[in-house]
Amino acid sequence: MNKFIVSARKYRPQLFSTVVGQSHITTTLKNAIRNKQLAHAFLFCGPRGVGKTTCARILAKAINCENPAPDGEACNSCHSCISFNEGSSLNIHELDAASNNSVDDIRSLVDQVRFAPQPGKYKVYIIDEVHMLSSSAFNAFLKTLEEPPPYAIFILATTEKYKILPTILSRCQVFDFKRITNQDIIDHLQEICEKENIPAEKSSLEIIAQKSEGCMRDALSIMDKMVSFSDGKLTYLDTLEHLNILDDGYYFKLLAAIREQKLSDALLIFDEINRKGFEGDLLLNGFAEFIRNLLICKDEKAAVLLDVVDNFKQKYIEEAKIVEGPFLISVLNLLSESEIHYKAARNKRLHIELAIIKLAYLNQALHLSLGIADNKKGTEAVRPVAYRVVSPLEIKNYKVANTSSNLLPDKKIPIAQKNEEGPKLIIEEPKTTTTELTSLGALSKIRQELVNRKISKETGELLSLDPVLLMEAWNQFTAELKKNKNSAAQSFEGAELRILDDLRFEILTNNNLEHRFVEQEKRKLSDLLQEKFNNKNIYFSITIREQDSNHLHLEKTPSKRDQFLQIVEMYPLVKELKDKLRLELDY
Repeated sequence: MNKFIVSARKYRPQLFSTVVGQSHITTTLKNAIRNKQLAHAFLFCGPRGVGKTTCARILAKAINCENPAPDGEACNSCHSCISFNEGSSLNIHELDAASNNSVDDIRSLVDQVRFAPQPGKYKVYIIDEVHMLSSSAFNAFLKTLEEPPPYAIFILATTEKYKILPTILSRCQVFDFKRITNQDIIDHLQEICEKENIPAEKSSLEIIAQKSEGCMRDALSIMDKMVSFSDGKLTYLDTLEHLNILDDGYYFKLLAAIREQKLSDALLIFDEINRKGFEGDLLLNGFAEFIRNLLICKDEKAAVLLDVVDNFKQKYIEEAKIVEGPFLISVLNLLSESEIHYKAARNKRLHIELAIIKLAYLNQALHLSLGIADNKKGTEAVRPVAYRVVSPLEIKNYKVANTSSNLLPDKKIPIAQKNEEGPKLIIEEPKTTTTELTSLGALSKIRQELVNRKISKETGELLSLDPVLLMEAWNQFTAELKKNKNSAAQSFEGAELRILDDLRFEILTNNNLEHRFVEQEKRKLSDLLQEKFNNKNIYFSITIREQDSNHLHLEKTPSKRDQFLQIVEMYPLVKELKDKLRLELDY
């Protein structure tokens, strides 16, 4: 029975030209060998599994090669190269600093440096995971690293460069290794599959490359496991099942159910995912990444940033054209919030289902909020209307004319009523240009049609906003609030009413507090007015009146003493407690 060798060892590069994805490193090293400009110390740093130790071994072999190639590569056939390949060379010494990190280990290495190489030109010392050395070991190594013998070359390798002392960094040539791209990993895996006669689907190799996250060693290990799992072949479905990855097809179906507000379909999709053994946080994280990919595809130029299987790229681009950007951003925010609170949830399944329920009704909520935003923009565009305050005598003689004709009469006299204790009524005279009259006239026609339809459906006369009836209804409602000892009564007495047209008026409050009190009674007031005028088309808005800058005043913040006196006035026992305990207050 032949002994199995894992692909990471069997296909470990032996030449600079076979190193994958690190051409900026290998080119520099080959030029240094060819021009005989080798440094005495190198520091190879970068993520795991990208070729740091491999390049160190290739460099050690190339500088001791008896017949080097013109480009700086080792011949791989001389006695020195063969001994390097077999691991029997005396000119290379590897030290694992993770387990040999004491001062004694470094002193032992320094003692070996004194002996010159017997065969070959250089003795190469490779120290892996050098960041694990203690501070004392680093200090013991400094002098030798700065002024080694001419035949000694040190190659340090680490995944955590920031942990190395600056005095060490300054004595080395630093080479930063980068993560290997998915395409380079796919090409290398495909090449190995061809050599091993392993049938492999390209989509399965793409999944393996994504899962490895730029680490070639991880990619080769995953491929070996997959070959054993799927009996000598690599398929897309087997790879998804073995690596516990959710197919993007589930996310497309889930998004379609959410957009169409089919809550039952979305919950059934989640149930199917759950029965396959996928955890809820995996679904949240994967769906968030899916939404991120759709946002990227809103601009086809950015589609190159997609890290997905080629079979799905076009589908992502087509779906991104359909889905609205604000909806995707809202979904991403909700998924992020759900993922943060997932660990704290006791019932994990219910937590995910609640998130799906929110997503299913998100589109409807978003449209409503956008509609409100548009309405706000429209009201901000309207210019303020001039009005004047008239004596109470004029209100008695005021008659509303043409209530059933045009909603915007040619001219309306502005009238106001101000009782000694009560609200003020203002009727506005719109100032419009010719263009505004055209647009407002079209709007009034639409409103008039709605009124006519209402009349045709219901019996009885529909009344428009009459200032006298409005004041009667307002005073009646305020009296009812007083009778019930409702705290909103005072806010209603201090408010102003501004009639905007035959169906619409505005309530002006003095501050945020009054605005809140009036807002609480909005529903009851609306029902009363619609019943009073026999007209369900009447509506109103509540706004805060702009204060004159001359009348603005800042409320004085009470001092600690005043605050204490207020507390004592409300709770006399507090003072009694203070006196009994003989407490001194710091005012």
